[in-house]
Amino acid sequence: MAEDSLGNRISFASPAAADGVSRFVSDFLGNKASVSEILTLAEAEPGTPLPQVYAAVIAMFADDKAAAGKALQWLDKARASIAGASEREQMNLAMVEAWVANDMPKALAVGEQLVDAHLSDLVAVKLHQTFSFNRGDAPAMLRIARKALPAHPENPHLLGMLAFGYEECHFLDRAEQTAWHALDILQEEPWAHHALAHVMLTEGRVPEGADFLRVASKTWVGLNSFMYTHNWWHRALFHISLGDAETVLDAYDAHCWAVDKSYAEDQIGAVSLLARMELAGLDVGDRWADLSAHLLPRKDDVLQPFQTMQYLYGLAKGGRDEAGDLLRAVEVRAAAAKPFEKLAWAEVALPACRGLLAHARGQHELAVTELSRAMPRMMEIGGSHAQRDLFAQVLLDAHIKAGHLVTAQQLLESRRRFDPNGVPLNRMLASVYEKLGLLDEAAEAAERRYQ
Repeated sequence: MAEDSLGNRISFASPAAADGVSRFVSDFLGNKASVSEILTLAEAEPGTPLPQVYAAVIAMFADDKAAAGKALQWLDKARASIAGASEREQMNLAMVEAWVANDMPKALAVGEQLVDAHLSDLVAVKLHQTFSFNRGDAPAMLRIARKALPAHPENPHLLGMLAFGYEECHFLDRAEQTAWHALDILQEEPWAHHALAHVMLTEGRVPEGADFLRVASKTWVGLNSFMYTHNWWHRALFHISLGDAETVLDAYDAHCWAVDKSYAEDQIGAVSLLARMELAGLDVGDRWADLSAHLLPRKDDVLQPFQTMQYLYGLAKGGRDEAGDLLRAVEVRAAAAKPFEKLAWAEVALPACRGLLAHARGQHELAVTELSRAMPRMMEIGGSHAQRDLFAQVLLDAHIKAGHLVTAQQLLESRRRFDPNGVPLNRMLASVYEKLGLLDEAAEAAERRYQ
């Protein structure tokens, strides 16, 4: 009986198919670019259902309007050969079918049942954690990774997932301990690097984080574009706080916006980083024009609220009229959203998009009003704490530019808890304190920086 590298049965598999599925499992868990080789295997082995299901997974990760249609073609092939396959494989098919149909409650329910019955299916664990991440459900991210731990307590990729679940639940000590455990087993495990970057950023360990990722980045060869660009994005955040403009600009130009400019995750990472660079006072030149040109196909993309908000901001910052088209698409999506996603679209994404568009157009009072409506439940749109902080930074900038200096002072000082000596943050504080007539505090802020 054919099995993958984790001991899971593969039905109707030739030796070549079994070997290919095992490579997929390893590549998917390790965030390798070579994961796309499953598409070739699925074409070559039409009678083996699992490669077809996994090909549908890769199609869905494209995160574009064509993704579901492409995935359905693979699922049709999987259904044609699924009779007699194992329960695990049939449950994988059902989970991915629900995902493609945007029935996320069902996808999550089937996925949880799948992991309960087959603890060694770490691909299912990672998919479930991704679904939960996209809905802002950090406890579910932790719970699903923890369930599988007894079956593979020393698997570095599972430990990386577990560490991220801990981090998103604010269990920072456990997150760090688990991530270091993963790296003791596999030094180049990128999701563990990612979890530690989150911990160090949240705890204001900026020089340590910058140095850690400088060393870790040497191992990021061969990663998929998301993992490569996203870990470089994290590295850039530390250098923004350090006031190291040259390194930040290089990270954006040579790494974060240099791999796959058509891919959703690379696009939102670029929008997020470029916005933060500008908010920190860096001269970004004509980069918004270049980035927004690649966002034009997203003018009606309302697949995921977290992504849509950043597409809209990027289009608006590039001066594109298509930002208004996308806002109208969000209004339609919010009105027609299914119950499980209604709040995220109608009460978070819609006012946030209005606020982001207003900010990009210099309408700062309107930006404050609309973003303030969205902020209390921003977690509902998905993304990580670090990613969603972009919207808090935009709101802060709107308060400053609208002249809300008392509010700005409170927000800035609260941010110093996790970025105590950040150069851009303290530059803003110095300006605000000077305008408030607190000259001693302004001088103190102007002197703060990481040593």
